[in-house]
Amino acid sequence: MKQLSTLIILLFFSINSFAQEIQGKVIESENSIELSNVQIFNSENIEITTTNNNGIFILPTPGSYTFKKEGFQNKTIDLKSSKFVIIELNVLPENLNEIQITASNLNSQIKSLPTAISVISTKEIENSDNVNMTSILNTVPGVVVHNGTLTTNKINIRGIGSRNLYGTSKLRAYYQDIPLTNGSGESTIEDIEITSIGRIEILKGPSSSIYGAGLGGTIQLIPNKGLYNENSIRGGYIFGSYGLQKYLAQVNLGNDSNSANIIYTNTQKDGYRDNNQLDKQSFSVATNHFIGESDKLTFIGNYIDLKAFIPSSINEETYLNEPTSADFRWGQAKGYEDYTKGLFGISWQHDYNSKTTQYTSVFTSFFDSYEAKTFEIEGIKNNSIGLRTRFVSNSTLFNKPLEWTIGGELFNDNNKTKVYENLFDDTTNGSVEGSLTERYEENRRYFNVFIDSKLELTSKTNFTFGVNLNKTSYDLDDQINSDSSGITGDYSFDAIFSPKFGLTHQINDNIMIYETASHGFSPPTLEETLQPDGQINPDIKPESGWNFEIGSRGKLFNKKLNYDIALYKMDVKNLLVPRRTGDEEFVGINAGKTEYTGLEFGVGYNVLKTEKLTIYHSNALNFTDFKFKDFVDEDSDEDYSGNRLTGVPKFTFNSQLNFDSKCGIYAFINYNYTDKIPMRDDNSIYSDSYKLVNTRIGYKSNFSKKYELNLFLGINNVFDEQYASMLLINAPSFGGRAPRYYYPGEPTNYYSGFNLKYIF
Repeated sequence: MKQLSTLIILLFFSINSFAQEIQGKVIESENSIELSNVQIFNSENIEITTTNNNGIFILPTPGSYTFKKEGFQNKTIDLKSSKFVIIELNVLPENLNEIQITASNLNSQIKSLPTAISVISTKEIENSDNVNMTSILNTVPGVVVHNGTLTTNKINIRGIGSRNLYGTSKLRAYYQDIPLTNGSGESTIEDIEITSIGRIEILKGPSSSIYGAGLGGTIQLIPNKGLYNENSIRGGYIFGSYGLQKYLAQVNLGNDSNSANIIYTNTQKDGYRDNNQLDKQSFSVATNHFIGESDKLTFIGNYIDLKAFIPSSINEETYLNEPTSADFRWGQAKGYEDYTKGLFGISWQHDYNSKTTQYTSVFTSFFDSYEAKTFEIEGIKNNSIGLRTRFVSNSTLFNKPLEWTIGGELFNDNNKTKVYENLFDDTTNGSVEGSLTERYEENRRYFNVFIDSKLELTSKTNFTFGVNLNKTSYDLDDQINSDSSGITGDYSFDAIFSPKFGLTHQINDNIMIYETASHGFSPPTLEETLQPDGQINPDIKPESGWNFEIGSRGKLFNKKLNYDIALYKMDVKNLLVPRRTGDEEFVGINAGKTEYTGLEFGVGYNVLKTEKLTIYHSNALNFTDFKFKDFVDEDSDEDYSGNRLTGVPKFTFNSQLNFDSKCGIYAFINYNYTDKIPMRDDNSIYSDSYKLVNTRIGYKSNFSKKYELNLFLGINNVFDEQYASMLLINAPSFGGRAPRYYYPGEPTNYYSGFNLKYIF
């Protein structure tokens, strides 16, 4: 009986002790990646434990604990619940080298990656005008964004994509794991509501070994998935020049292991130019759900309803004397685009053990567009579906630690297009739909199979290797011309292997160097595939190239200064060149080789960091020597070899100064210089260089435990610089009209607004 009593007492204390244990996971707040080796201290500042490879921790009893990791803000929290809890740590803005990168298959810290990558933090996004991404993307060395209107953007990374006439192509873009790049390789990141983004990661240079097609690189938009253990609502309003109004409503729902961020916005603007009105509604939702210590589900949804009128480009005389004018024909037709778009995806993460994790995402999207142009009216219905999965694990090779991943991606894109005559004239007051001239359906599909790995040769030196196999094919069904004049048929590109090799060496705790060689490619879009007579060009090939790069990242002067420098050279063959066949029409040809050589340098410095005031200064420089290596125009028989690459400045410089005070006042000022840009392949015409200064000042206040207020005022183009915010390269002069190269940038303009948050 005595032995039984003793056993019951021991069992009681054992159960009670187990019940007192607290288990949880530590993640990075901006992208929800698990953080390993986080030190956990009790209230007496004694280290109790550290998190494992999956961010898991176990604490013996409830109490007050402090979580510490280099590069992150310390967090002290009272843990009372025995439920599985999630702890979020915020990145210190000056220590971005410490963060985990989503764009890397291995979720590595940025300081250990053998490639050039830049990160735009939540704070930098919040300090923008909350309407347009252009200004923040242009702070990244190697990235140039041309912004014709809020819905007409062209992004190039290291010069790749600069010769695209409209929109962004030849790079990859993702919203979490959902591709923002369609089957033809065209990306529209400007559709994503900027306030829904928690962080932006930009991988520069070929990323084909990770994501398949993407010669220029990859832009990863990471949605804000809300805060754990907080339920709140937030309302906001912005007003500004040229009729700008933006309304925002946001709901955050969160408990110990679930979070959700739901945002609705409505943006309206009359526009600086004629025929420039915009009305955009956006609804987005992003959620995280940790199911025990081994599983996580993430749901992403985004819906957009937009109508935007198109002023188009104008000639030099109009640009200099009447920059508010729309092109005459676009104004007469009242050209516009009207579309709805949806993106939806669900991701599952499962930790099999502390060494092996599986990531799987399924996604779908739709796009329903009606666009009235000067020469035609085009209706497009697009649906896509895809899957991406990968396994990440740690093992050994030759008794050396090895981290590796293997996975694949499937994507199918269905595009139905109808083209009508536009019968507008002086009497119609805008576009009038005429007879149907084209109707076709395109199915484009691809698959990627990839392997990526990192082998620890020594405690300071790592070797990385990756390879991707891509196969892209499509079929076209011409539903009007069924005879030999139609474009019906099946077409396929050869399978492409894209390897990557890299080496990193940690010189000391604060400085690393890397070198890498990587292959990339970009397939032609449908428009580039078609010949002038509408037939498919069976000989057109994807452009491809090898990139060779050396670089270094680190911290100096007692970790007050952080830097990132990269020197690269890339040769691209089978360059895809748009050849114009009409005022707004073009086809693609392979036209030789291009050489890209550049130097990127970014540096940030903590000018002052006290309890009451922080001043942080950052600079980004970009030097380029991009030129045609072998390029002969077949129409004119002119040899452009040795000329500068069209559409790219030789030098850009961006400088930013940020002020944050404990009393709630904050401010920043941004300076951007863009060098002159060649507008024709023969380099006969250049745009003017320009300098832009943008600034913002605000006040944040937590005037009670339940209310947070943010008031702000911003001014863009402070010194009223006249500049071209976007250029239409190689613009033709059909019908005796002067070439229309220019999209005028806005003169001095302001915005102001507020956000009010209530925590319940």
